[in-house]
This record gives sequence, structure tokens and C-alpha cells, in this order.
Amino acid sequence: MSSYSSDQTTLNLATIGADTLSRAGRARVTSIQGKGIAGSVLTLHDSATTGGAGAGNLKATYKYGTEGLEVYVPGSGILFKDGVIGTLTQGSGTDGSVTVTITGA
Repeated sequence: MSSYSSDQTTLNLATIGADTLSRAGRARVTSIQGKGIAGSVLTLHDSATTGGAGAGNLKATYKYGTEGLEVYVPGSGILFKDGVIGTLTQGSGTDGSVTVTITGA
């Protein structure tokens, strides 16, 4: 009998307009899916604390609208050494959400 384990998990970011520590520690973002809300912007920072998110550790910015967001990151994904901080803003409403797939212990 053999067993299987995986270090791939998903994170859900539903806090709008605030830095959210989605994952502490080393991780690689391998895919992102966002609900289609007009004027949405997702930023991802490499930081261990929410207060540490800034221009110097910005890893990715995704702008999208009602079409939604579906991103597959080829290769090994986007490396975050300290943690994944996500900020989601949108043009109107507060019902947006993003699901991020990560690989990492």
C-alpha cells in the first residue's frame, strides 16, 4: 500500500482593500482565480507581516474587470520567501474574492 501527500493548498482572499497575510513562510504561487468585479486590482507582496507590504516587496499586480481573473503561472511559480500578503481592491461593491493556489511547506 502506498500513500500520497501534497504540499499544494489554496488560499482564499475575501478581505477587500486591506493587506491580508494569506500565508506565512516560503511558498510559490502557481495559479490565481478572481471573481469578476469591475475595477478589481490584486497585489501580492513578499512579507512576513501585513505592515511590511510595500513597493520594495511587490511581486505581482493583476488588474481585471467583470471578465474575472484566471492565471496559471508556468514553471515553478512566483517565489515568496517570507510570506504571501494579498490586497484586493475593486471599483464598486465589497463582494470580491480571489483564490490563490500555492506550493510550499
